[in-house]
Amino acid sequence: MSAQTYLAYDFPLLSAFWTMMWFFLWIMWFVLLFRIVVDIFRDDSLSGWAKAGWLVFVVVLPFLGVFVYVIARGKNMGRREIAQARVQQEAFESYIRDTAKGGAGRPSSVDELAKLSEIRARGDITDEEFRRAKELVLTGSGPMEHPTRDTPASGR
Repeated sequence: MSAQTYLAYDFPLLSAFWTMMWFFLWIMWFVLLFRIVVDIFRDDSLSGWAKAGWLVFVVVLPFLGVFVYVIARGKNMGRREIAQARVQQEAFESYIRDTAKGGAGRPSSVDELAKLSEIRARGDITDEEFRRAKELVLTGSGPMEHPTRDTPASGR
């Protein structure tokens, strides 16, 4: 066989260390490059032309562009990232609050039953009307309708 094969003992330990270090630095370089590209698009204080200019500078001359961007605008990168995280957290908490309240503003069956019992306690509905309305709420047949004495009690 003319092809030379390398075994583990053919690769010295220091050479493995340097290979792993360069590989790690190469990955870190791409992480930094992508974070800068995301930061360029995230920054609302930049105009469209400024964003395009920074993006071209970072893509055409990546090493120089990234280093200049970090020196010139790196201080506020963390602030913009924290502001974005706060906005996302507030949106998430708002979604959780809205969902916990019952979605699209529809009251829960417990709330509907409490309102029904208040109406019955005031004497606005009879016990039979309360029972029918309670069955509707518990079966989930739709939103609660407040029966009054003015509506005919005939038929279901």
